[in-house]
Amino acid sequence: MQKNDTDLIYSNPHSQVKDFTFDAQVVEVFPDMISRSVPGYNTIIDTIGRLSQKYVQDNSTVYDLGCSLGAATLAMRRAITASDAKIIGIDNSQAMVERCQMHVAAFKGNTPVEIFNDNIENVDIKNASMIVLNFTLQFIENDKRQALINKIYQGLKPGGLLVLSEKIAHQNDQTNELLIDLHHDFKRANGYSELEIAQKRTALENVMRPDSLEDHVERLSKAGFINVSQWFQCFNFLSIVAFKGAK
Repeated sequence: MQKNDTDLIYSNPHSQVKDFTFDAQVVEVFPDMISRSVPGYNTIIDTIGRLSQKYVQDNSTVYDLGCSLGAATLAMRRAITASDAKIIGIDNSQAMVERCQMHVAAFKGNTPVEIFNDNIENVDIKNASMIVLNFTLQFIENDKRQALINKIYQGLKPGGLLVLSEKIAHQNDQTNELLIDLHHDFKRANGYSELEIAQKRTALENVMRPDSLEDHVERLSKAGFINVSQWFQCFNFLSIVAFKGAK
């Protein structure tokens, strides 16, 4: 990795720490930022690819909602064996979308991919056999989350799969603080300073609003999902699979 690809955004003191946004500055360092900040990220991406090989159906659509630079999209594109399937990636950051489109163009595959700049709440989801929400729902306003999950459920074909990955807030304060401390230790081990950790936390506190695991399960069940299962957790980061029942 070149030096200018390293995440140094919060390495110097900011006179005022602004709310975090997925702007051009973040796009430039995003792969480094997420690999050093999200424990298990590569495992989640690799598993999304394997799940797509197993569950994407012929003549269906796959949605990557909040696709950022396209890591999950490309993992699925490499793995999908279903015929006449396509992937649609959506992100509300124009800078992310432009770079994602470059990545998609650079890595050819048999499955067609379209990347759009839009809010995922506006997307018409239909004929989907697999949908990915990879660390995206936590940036959606709380009062809009149930409606989005409901729309995802309605847009899935019978037997369809949702993969939901999130940072969580534990309902028990003692456990929550422990998980936060372990995550900060993870970031320190990956070279982030105390200043960087503190400023990034301030930047995110009004933007990223994590739920508890129980909140996620309740929301998914309310939408109609069956067989909701947590398959991965490292510290306060987890991933869930949820299935729509077959007819």
